[in-house]
Amino acid sequence: MTHQQVFQEALKVLANHGLIDGKTVGADGTTLEANAAMRSIVRRDSGEGYQEFLTRLARESGIETPTREDLARLDKARKNKASNDDWQNPHDPDAKITKMKDGTTHLAHKAEHAVDLGENAHGAILAVNICDAAAGDTATLVDTLVQATENLRAVSDDQRVDGKIGDDFVAEAVLDKGYHSRQTLLDLEEMSVRGYVSEPDRGRQSWEGQADARDAVYANRRRVRGERGRRLLRSRGEKLERTFAHCYETGGMRRLHLRGRENIAKRALIHGAAFNLGLMLRAFYGLPKPRSCPAAVCALILALVRPIWSARALWRIGEPAHDRFGPTARLSSVLCAA
Repeated sequence: MTHQQVFQEALKVLANHGLIDGKTVGADGTTLEANAAMRSIVRRDSGEGYQEFLTRLARESGIETPTREDLARLDKARKNKASNDDWQNPHDPDAKITKMKDGTTHLAHKAEHAVDLGENAHGAILAVNICDAAAGDTATLVDTLVQATENLRAVSDDQRVDGKIGDDFVAEAVLDKGYHSRQTLLDLEEMSVRGYVSEPDRGRQSWEGQADARDAVYANRRRVRGERGRRLLRSRGEKLERTFAHCYETGGMRRLHLRGRENIAKRALIHGAAFNLGLMLRAFYGLPKPRSCPAAVCALILALVRPIWSARALWRIGEPAHDRFGPTARLSSVLCAA
């Protein structure tokens, strides 16, 4: 795919400048509100709209001419009323009904990032995986790590990189509590990936007949409690969450304007490539972020104006007090103090 190649080319530029490590990778996901309304969902089996479905249920229950209050009362008593197994949006079938970060329910997609967290890394995005919003983190992790490995291999095979990154791609994975499960830790061991996964408080557990899972959980617990594990988890919270803020909050993709998972993935890959190039400009060339440019301009203007106001204040020392301490003099003193 062309967009994937563009994303890999941006990674090659970062690797040439020594900004990619590739050994330690952090992964996390966030929800993106789909360009589809909940009011437009239809039944998968019959194609009925939500209001039509409620009206049919009301008539079957004995209400011949149901009012809006009757429909609301009937809908409130129903269980599993927004199941993805029963409902879909005809305009974007890939979007799934899910609960957002703010607690509201919308049709959404999930974006999962793999971010470089190595010792010499700067938080570059190694993979962007747009996946099912209803799928749990443990179900999408392997695909994201595989994408990161493939991208790093494509970067390493390029002659322009010339061995500037190691061959131990994705040797360590740093994850939050949402990824912790026995099967996830076993999968990481099978992939020869050392996991640093935050463990939720589940109380005392039974390990009967699951010796391998017990050993994997205990080994992960020892790594997380170590000094390096705590440092990696702090780095994950800083560098990984920053990618979501730049790409989706500042980048304006928290509310999508595209439909179809493939189209959204293309847009997200270009956003990720732009984020990586911006990271190179800041880390290697020292260029500021766009929001810091207005502050730099104001600082430059003050630096130029301050000597002028200082000289003017000294020149007016011999003037009467009511002139020397007028509004202009007070303004100059404020600027000099700044």
